[in-house]
Amino acid sequence: MGAMPYEPPTHTVERSLRATTGAKIVAGVDEVGRGAWAGPVTVCAAITGLRRPPAGLTDSKLLTARQRAELAAELRQWVTAYALGHASPQEIDDLGMTASLRLAAVRALEGLPVRPDAVILDGKHDYLGAPWRVRTVVKGDRSCVAVAAASVIAKVHRDNVMAELAVDHADFGFEANAGYPSPVHKAALEKRGPTPHHRLSWAYLDALPQWRHLKKVRVAGGGATREVEGQLGFDF
Repeated sequence: MGAMPYEPPTHTVERSLRATTGAKIVAGVDEVGRGAWAGPVTVCAAITGLRRPPAGLTDSKLLTARQRAELAAELRQWVTAYALGHASPQEIDDLGMTASLRLAAVRALEGLPVRPDAVILDGKHDYLGAPWRVRTVVKGDRSCVAVAAASVIAKVHRDNVMAELAVDHADFGFEANAGYPSPVHKAALEKRGPTPHHRLSWAYLDALPQWRHLKKVRVAGGGATREVEGQLGFDF
């Protein structure tokens, strides 16, 4: 893949967790899809051990689509284990983003063949919580091998999911924008309205008067949603 203009990730945090907590199995966890208007939020949990990672490994956002695809194929064979978890748009609408991230992360972690002794979570917020032993690391997808691996695998997998959805919703450009805001996506929403794969609790519907009646918010104290008109969505 050639020389990279950034420092490669290391096992520093994994080694620290082993030394300070006795953790023998450490999983890196990263998410993708948090800011999208459509599609699931996807979380990958990856266990890598302390082996030398493939060349070019870094935060998925720093790689081209081709680099990500090639690296993800290599990583799926290289990692000790990995698993993916999703929370659907409907679950996001019902539960909110923080709870949905936790749901997807637990699904990923419980999908691993072994239970990690500790988890490295990308970012500064612990959306996972007890009973998991969590270490949050800002920019962990750049600095930690296991989190970087999870970042790449999650991104490529979710992009493929959105490309499959594009077959039945060609006007929305999901194969290119992965459900995130883009001119093509916005134009299709104005013309056709949200698909079954859109998050209906999000504020983009406030700018679409013809579709605003579909807006949903969570009912306080409960998980169900109700339809409302003209109300702001939650700030995720």
